[in-house]
Amino acid sequence: MSAVPVQTLPAPRRGEPAAAPARRLRLVPDAVRGRKPRIAYAIIALGAIILVAAAQLVLSVAMTQGAYELDSLRVQQTKLERDRQIVGEELDALQSPQNLARNAEELGMVPNTTPVYLRLSDGAVLGQPQAAGGGAAASGPLVPNSLIADVPLVNQPLAGDNASGGAVTEPPSDADQPIVPPGALPTPDTH
Repeated sequence: MSAVPVQTLPAPRRGEPAAAPARRLRLVPDAVRGRKPRIAYAIIALGAIILVAAAQLVLSVAMTQGAYELDSLRVQQTKLERDRQIVGEELDALQSPQNLARNAEELGMVPNTTPVYLRLSDGAVLGQPQAAGGGAAASGPLVPNSLIADVPLVNQPLAGDNASGGAVTEPPSDADQPIVPPGALPTPDTH
C-alpha cells in the first residue's frame, strides 16, 4: 500500500474566530454603455397598434356592409313573398267555379241537368242521355264572385292584343295563298 502523508491544518485556537478562506475579489470593469434602441421598440409598438386599429376598422366596415346587404335581401324577399301571395290569390279567383261557369256561358255552353255516367269496368251507360236545354243559366244558383268582376272573359281579347299576347293582325289575304294549278299537279321531267 501506498501511504500518502496527510497534512493536518493547525487547530484553531479557542476564543479566536476561525478564519474564512480568502476570496479573490476584484473590480468589475466599466461596461461599455451604449444607447439602448428604445426608439425602435416604440416605433414597432406604435406601428402594431395602428395596424390592429386599421384591421379592426376594415372588418367593422365589411360587417356593416354585409348587414346592409342582408337587410336589402330580406326586404326584397318580403316583397317577392307578397307578390307571390297576390298572384296566388288572383290565380285562385280565376280558377273559381264562378269564373269557369261565366266563361262557359259566354262561349255558349249550357249546364246539363241530367248527367249520364259511364262505368269503365264494363262500359255500361248509367242514366238516360238527354240534350241540354238552352234556357238554363250555369251560374244561376252560384254566388257571384266579386274578385272576378273586372276580369275579361275568355273569348274577349284584351284591348289591342290577341290571345297570343301579340298585336292584332289582319287575316292573310288571297295573295298570300299559294297558287294551285287546275287539273293535274305539275311534276318535273327527270329524263
